[in-house]
Amino acid sequence: VYSNNGETTQEALHQFDVESGSLSEWDGKTWNVVRRNQFVEVTGPGGIYGNPNPETDPVWATGWDHKSLLLGVRDAEEGWRFYRLPKASHSYDGAHGWNTEWPRIRDIGTEGQPDYLMTMHGMFWKFPATFTAGNSAGIRPRSAYLKVIGDFTRWNDQLVFGCDDSAQKEFLNKRKAKGNIEGPEQSNSNLWFTSVSTPGELGPATASGAVWAGEKVNANEYSEPFLFTGWAHRGSWVKNEGATPVTVTYEVDKKGDNHWSTLKSIELAAGGSAHVDFSSSETGEWVRAKTDREASLTLAFSYTDNDKRNHTPDAIFKGLANVRAESSQGGLLYGLGDNRRALGLLANETVNGKTTETGYYEMGEGLKLERKDDAETAGFIREQFAIPQQVVEVEKGSVLVVDDKDRRWRLPLGEEAYTSLTGRGVLRICREVATERDLFSCHGTFYELPAENADGYAKIRPVATHHYRINDYASYRGMLVLTGVTPGEGKQNPHVIVSEDGKAAVWAGVIDDLWKLGKPTGKGGPWVNSDVKAKIASDPYLIGFYDQRELTLSHSSANDVNITIEIDPTGNGDWMKYAVYTVQPRQEQRHRFPASFQARWIRFTASADTQATAWLSYD
Repeated sequence: VYSNNGETTQEALHQFDVESGSLSEWDGKTWNVVRRNQFVEVTGPGGIYGNPNPETDPVWATGWDHKSLLLGVRDAEEGWRFYRLPKASHSYDGAHGWNTEWPRIRDIGTEGQPDYLMTMHGMFWKFPATFTAGNSAGIRPRSAYLKVIGDFTRWNDQLVFGCDDSAQKEFLNKRKAKGNIEGPEQSNSNLWFTSVSTPGELGPATASGAVWAGEKVNANEYSEPFLFTGWAHRGSWVKNEGATPVTVTYEVDKKGDNHWSTLKSIELAAGGSAHVDFSSSETGEWVRAKTDREASLTLAFSYTDNDKRNHTPDAIFKGLANVRAESSQGGLLYGLGDNRRALGLLANETVNGKTTETGYYEMGEGLKLERKDDAETAGFIREQFAIPQQVVEVEKGSVLVVDDKDRRWRLPLGEEAYTSLTGRGVLRICREVATERDLFSCHGTFYELPAENADGYAKIRPVATHHYRINDYASYRGMLVLTGVTPGEGKQNPHVIVSEDGKAAVWAGVIDDLWKLGKPTGKGGPWVNSDVKAKIASDPYLIGFYDQRELTLSHSSANDVNITIEIDPTGNGDWMKYAVYTVQPRQEQRHRFPASFQARWIRFTASADTQATAWLSYD
């Protein structure tokens, strides 16, 4: 069995949703293509040692397309069967396959107690050792991660992950938000040692995926099974893109034994859409859908994990400078080449809003910051790693991003102090710190940002919101290094590293420590007392992955105004009507989104010209 995760056609280098990759097998005489999608892992219960009963044991394969993850299982007699699972991250998309490196299913248990861990698209999964087409129960999400993990194993009652961290060649991952910045001069990565429990303790397992994406569906033709269990809140978005009404029926396989029963049916008018909420009593291992007539449909599932985090950052961040601090020590970071194996820091100090350079420093394997007399390297960092100016625009209700394809996106605001700092270009906005995707730091929130060839900002994911003045960030020897430190506050914190002369400091951890900053929060909207034209939609505003979400609508007209709310659950421009509110003059219309609501983007349209506000609070 052979898996191929991508191709190098011009289309595949730039579009995430074109045909690419394959799963193939050799029957002793010829190669046969099993499925024309991108595939990665091929394994079975025996893992790297081979199946103990190769004549009868199943073969497992993982892959994906632009709609969802794919899981294939090969039965010795019946052949292949495929299932779909949601994606936590879209940063692994890209039809070329370069963003994938390299998902696995491996046993991290002990002798006599197998415990299979699956990695796929930024999620740790619990995988059942007994998984077959006739017994498909037991796959569960564990938690989301940000590292790019190539392989892992259990060792001395720890887990060891081999990761792809700092890549000298950023390949196709270029965008104007990064300016002319390059990767490190020399690639470097590391092993990541964690407790056995870590795969269940990182980010919320919120995820989504589709079975149909604007495609023709034949009458009574079932979708492929989609995972239906493992999340606190579940919903489905469905849109009839055809000219005739259609009934969509959901069915569940309660035990993973291929016995299906009807769950519910919904009727959709021509062009109609709906959000389908699944209660906690509506259970099953897998869900599938069918229609009563030929139709063109988009049908996606959105699953939300309970975010147990609060607004308080973990103690490991003590010593990072508060965004309102009068003084802090920052600097620009650069991974050196020529086998020097060190991280360069062009240090600075900010006092009462004025920033001055304090010298050039290097940090090596001993994690000591040492002052160096190297004007050439200091000048190179100053010129080549300067923070680009005016790459985002902070407005009254949001941060406006115009991406490299001239698409407009709006992100929530954090603390007000970030507005001036962002406008002055003193905080790094965007940088690659895990290979072939970016860490986006904007107005007090860290985001995971896929490369443009994986659809970029359309699939951005907020990770955590904070109140720190982070000047720059980079990866080095598998670590995430931050500048913007108040050394006196971090004296007892081993994550804070200060030079002997006290004039330079950094914070060091790993990228997945960012989950511990606190859950994502924000406020704002695409309209803030804005002049709105009738039937012209607002820019998309991010709503995905936040917790408590509340909307307030108002306008200044003398008559009622109908405001339509549309939702894009996928990030692919699949806009679906969510609600229409009649907003009376001088009144505020409020709506709290239910826990089962999960989508990526929201936008608004007014029925008449007016001055309107659409304000969202995420807590």
